[in-house]
Amino acid sequence: MEPWILITVGAATAQTLRFMLQKRLKGMALSTAGATFARFVYSSPLVAVIAVIYASSTGQGFPGLPLSFWPYMLAGGMSQILATMCVVALFSHRNFAVGITFKKTEVLLSALFGFIILGDTFTTLTILAMLIGLGGVLLLSDPPDGVGPWHQRIFNKATALGLGAGVLFGISGNGYRGASLSLADGDVFYRAIMTLAFVTAFQTIAMAAWLAWRERGEIMRVLSAWRVAGLVGVTSMIGSICWFTAFTLQNAAYVNAVGQIELLFSLLIGAFVFGEKVTTREWQGLLLLTLSIIMLVLLL
Repeated sequence: MEPWILITVGAATAQTLRFMLQKRLKGMALSTAGATFARFVYSSPLVAVIAVIYASSTGQGFPGLPLSFWPYMLAGGMSQILATMCVVALFSHRNFAVGITFKKTEVLLSALFGFIILGDTFTTLTILAMLIGLGGVLLLSDPPDGVGPWHQRIFNKATALGLGAGVLFGISGNGYRGASLSLADGDVFYRAIMTLAFVTAFQTIAMAAWLAWRERGEIMRVLSAWRVAGLVGVTSMIGSICWFTAFTLQNAAYVNAVGQIELLFSLLIGAFVFGEKVTTREWQGLLLLTLSIIMLVLLL
């Protein structure tokens, strides 16, 4: 088994735990932005320390940053902030497993953005897999009560948040890969950790500025919830290091495809941690989307 596959499974595990903790933060009277900020403010110092120690111990020093690094880094960092906010907000509308599954439309969308940004191509079977995934998304978009006009049942806030997260995570994955690959020198982990250090620093500053401007007092509430928020930061750091390393080793579509194992983890957590039940229609949507993902794993 190739190393990037094991690294991706580790990333998916850490990310599922992080979203579980963020769902708990959302239930502790933190805002969506506050629960999102927790992952950056507690992880960025840890990432910076690891980056400095690794660069010093390996003698690779500070990286030379080409101009192409910055647009990739900024696009990836900003889209990840917005994507995380979409997922956290989605937990208020749908259960944990469905929320994570909606987010996982990124595997379908990252292939599209890979085509647009990096020149990847599609086969007929790949397009078929995406259409099957679309059917799954439509089933998941239907609210549990299943009442009301069809257009309101499909085009609702949960659908917008879920698909928005998928689009934004698809952009961020390709952005991070582009930023990491723009660094000409250094081994794989060096390029990954350096890119992550710059990204998380930018995300922390951007989120802090936003909260200070728009949600006064929220920063202190995040710091007061340090017991849970600190764990969010640790799991975020572990997951991000794994994601960035995997994106450096392999293209975003492949990595996101293998990362769909997060769906299984989310079902287990939703059932055993939050005591949530999945409706028959949601199971159908989950199965269609999972079939789509498995096809992409085999085809990519």
